[in-house]
Formats: sequence, C-alpha cells, structure tokens
Amino acid sequence: MATTTHTVTNQPPPLVGYDVFTADRALNEAVERHLPLELVDEARQELSKLGTTAGSAQAQEWGFLANENPPKLRTHDRYGHRIDHVDFHPAWHRLLGHAVTNGLTNAWGRPGGHVRRAAGFLVWTQTEAGHGCPLSMTHAAVPALRTDPALAALWEPKLTSQIYEGEELRPPADKSGVLFGMGMTEKQGGSDVRANTTSATPLEADGEYVLTGHKWFCSAPMSDAFLVLAQAPGGLTCFLVPRVLEDGDRNVFRIQRLKDKLGNRSNASSEVEFDGTWARRVGEEGRGVRTIIEMVAATRLDCVVGSAALMRQAVAQAVHHAAYREAFGGVLIEKPLMRNVLADMALESEAATALAMRLAAAYDADGEQEKAFLRLAVPAAKYWVTKRCTPVTAEALECLGGNGYVEESGMPRLLRESPLNSIWEGSGNVQALDVLRALQREPLALNAFLEEVGRARGADHRLDAAIKDLLAELADLDGIEARARRLVERMALVLQGSLLVRWAPPAVADAFCASRLGGDWGTAFGTLPHTLDLASIVERARAVV
Repeated sequence: MATTTHTVTNQPPPLVGYDVFTADRALNEAVERHLPLELVDEARQELSKLGTTAGSAQAQEWGFLANENPPKLRTHDRYGHRIDHVDFHPAWHRLLGHAVTNGLTNAWGRPGGHVRRAAGFLVWTQTEAGHGCPLSMTHAAVPALRTDPALAALWEPKLTSQIYEGEELRPPADKSGVLFGMGMTEKQGGSDVRANTTSATPLEADGEYVLTGHKWFCSAPMSDAFLVLAQAPGGLTCFLVPRVLEDGDRNVFRIQRLKDKLGNRSNASSEVEFDGTWARRVGEEGRGVRTIIEMVAATRLDCVVGSAALMRQAVAQAVHHAAYREAFGGVLIEKPLMRNVLADMALESEAATALAMRLAAAYDADGEQEKAFLRLAVPAAKYWVTKRCTPVTAEALECLGGNGYVEESGMPRLLRESPLNSIWEGSGNVQALDVLRALQREPLALNAFLEEVGRARGADHRLDAAIKDLLAELADLDGIEARARRLVERMALVLQGSLLVRWAPPAVADAFCASRLGGDWGTAFGTLPHTLDLASIVERARAVV
C-alpha cells in the first residue's frame, strides 16, 4: 500500500549552485570601489570563478568531509622512528590547494593584491573556515621575513607561489610553493609573549641558533616552516624554524599532541617541543615582537575578514531559508518581525564587510597616512567585528529553527567556528590595550583615524553626534584602561557608520546610524525601528541562486 506520510513539503531547497561572490552585493561594490579601474574587470572574473566553485555542491561537500574527518597525528612510524606527521583528509587538501592556486597567499606582489586577496578569502572561506589558518599565516609571514632581505629572497617567492605541493616535507629548495605556521604562545604566558621561556643558543655561524622549549599553541604543524619567538642572549627574538633542513634531514620538531577544539576541527592546532632545533634568526636579537608584529597585524586583518565571511554565510543561509519557508499563512521573509531580524543581521554583515575591505585597501595604498590609520583601525576592527560574529551566527541559526540545529544544515559548524577569530591573534582585552598603546604613543594614528571618519561628517546627524561623543571620550583619560572596551567599541562603530554613510545604499546607512549610533535599538536582533526600509535591506542581503 502506498503511503503519503513521507511526502516532503515546505522545505527550502539547499543554498547551492550559485556564485558566492556575485551574489554578495556589498562585497562586489567594495571590490569596485577599492581597486583601480583597470583592474576591476579582471578581479571580478577571478572572484566570480572562485565564487562559483565556492557555491558548488562539490566544494560544500569538501567542507563537510574535512570537518567530519579531522586531522590525525602520527608521532612514530611502525618501526618506532619519530616522524611527527599529521594526516589530513583529501578534502582538506582540495580546499587548501584550490585556495593557493587562486592566489589566497599572494597579496604582496601584485597590484591591488590585498583587496583581491581579501575578497577571495571572504568568498572561499565560506565553504570551510579551518583551512583559512595556514592560508593566513603563509600570507602574513611575508612582511616579517622582509626584515631580512636574504631570507625574503629565498622564501617569499615560495610563500606567494600559486602552486600547492601538498603535505610532503622536502628541503625548501626543492619546492615551488610552501606553507608557513607560527608559534608564539607558551603555557605560562599565553598572550604575554614576553614571558616565553623557550631558549635560543647561538651557534658559530652568524644568525644560526638552536632552540629548546615548548610551544602551547602552534597552528598548522604540517607547514614547511614556522616563525617562532624565543629568548636569545639579547632578549626575545624572532626565528625561522624549517621542518626540513637544507641537507634533507628533518629538523627536531616534536608534535606532542593536537588540540581537541570546540570548532575549527579540520585544522590541526598543536603543541610542539624544540630540543636542539636549528633556527635562523629573523631581525635583530631582542626585537622579536617588533619583527613579528607585522605578521600579527596581517593575521588580525584576516580574523576580521574571516568573521565577515562567517557572518555573510550565516545571513545568506537565514535569508534564503526565510524566502522559501512558509509559516502562519505566508512566506517568512514577508513577515514584519522576521524581516526585522533578517535586516538587523544583514546590517551587521554588511558593516563587517565594508570595514574589512577598507582595511585591505589601506594595505594596498601603503602610504604613511594609511599605515597610521591601520595602526588603530586593525585592532579596533579585530576587537569589534570578531565579537559580533557569534551573536549573528547564533541568531541566523535560530532563523532556521530546528533545521538549523542539525549538522546537515551546516549552521552548527558556523556557530562553533564563530568565537575563534575573537580569540586567536590576541583576544578582546589584548586588542583594546593595543588601541590604547597606539593612542598614547602614536598621535599620527589618531589623526589618520579621525580624518577617515571625518570624511562622512555632515551626512548624518547621528553619525555627527557619535563622532562628537567619541572625541569627548578620547579627551578624558581618567580610568582609560577600565573603559578601553567601551572606547574601542565606539571607535569601531563610528568607523563602520562613516563607511556605510559614504558608500552603502541609504536604507542600509540610515538603519545602521539609527540603531548602532542613534540608540534606537534593543538588546537583541530584530529590534530595529519599524519605520525603516527593512525590505530593501533584506533583499540586498539575499543570495539569489
């Protein structure tokens, strides 16, 4: 007897088979805005090709497989020889290989490279965020290595290569492309890297040392080389540690264990030990933090871009679901309350994208004014955008109801990933204190920041009032450390508001200024003033298949 109890109705189709880049209006506009006109068409074609793959069923399957089959550590071979090898599922290599071949480690040597790479990173990591870690560190190692021209000449062409060589460890001279990792934190210090105890003993050859110590967090241990911090005779110093030495012998790089993490499960994060490990000094002794800080700044920007990617994918999924799901006599997207929720999340997503791409453009500009602007804007953006990722992702999951709570939807993976960028490369307090240091030591940074937000002055009275309030906060240094989070939050919101007022559609800028700057907002998403043009905001955020 035939049964009808399993007839499926009122279930939205999967968001698949679409161009992730072209469907993102805010990102499209940012690319056009920040690139020289002669590069726009070429960049659009590249990003659309990448976006089509990112939105494909195959790439989405890679993302699921890489997380369902996390990396496994093999410390020894069958005969008892130490090998310190990490096995990854083939899907991981497909994701990482596709990213490398599409230039996601190549920003420093091509026109508009940072904008193009940031846009690609935002598009591609929507398929799977874990493999973004080695991409980010490989990309970010370039400025640190440039402090030593000889090292840069050897390694930079391989770091920025668009050839993916997989996980096989060989001497760097034998490889066309390499990946880099980083090891800074230790058990006793965490973010206080000056408390590190790993020691560096000089050898006879200039610039060569041996390291002894333990790193509490070393990401992507399958990489070809690492930048690490250790205590040399002259103080905390930056070193390059290759996995394989020039003669083909393995360097001492003992992977003690892989971390069992909340999310980011496709990526291997490890503890490693150095015991007579050969290393090459990068920069001067005692100036390790100054040497590696440009790498840290670049990875912090990737935390902003990565959070923007997570938010974009979460919002796209929520809007897509609401466009098809019927309840209470109509399609959810047409219900005033659901529309308010979707519009509120869409504002957060677009503001994050606009800010991330503005920072990438500042890297491309490379003038003193833009460098000063980045000194304040990067930690402020890292603080705020990464913190907004989790509430946006959680709310988006709720929009799918029970369907969003099951693994097949992909939403739980987004939610588990969402706190990560706020923790890595310095958590919230570290970013807030970094902003304070820049305010106290680098007056040009504040001038550049105020000039940037001042470009939108007079366009919206709520933004003008917020800028005035911010100036009052900056003028009062009493209890500044205890107020640091509040100050940095306000700086980020004012910066986002100024960007949206200048470049976003009026409906988006009006809603952002009314809620985030004007105070006409509740404490949860879906509390925007009902008089705003919410339908336009939601439609703009929709990814049409």
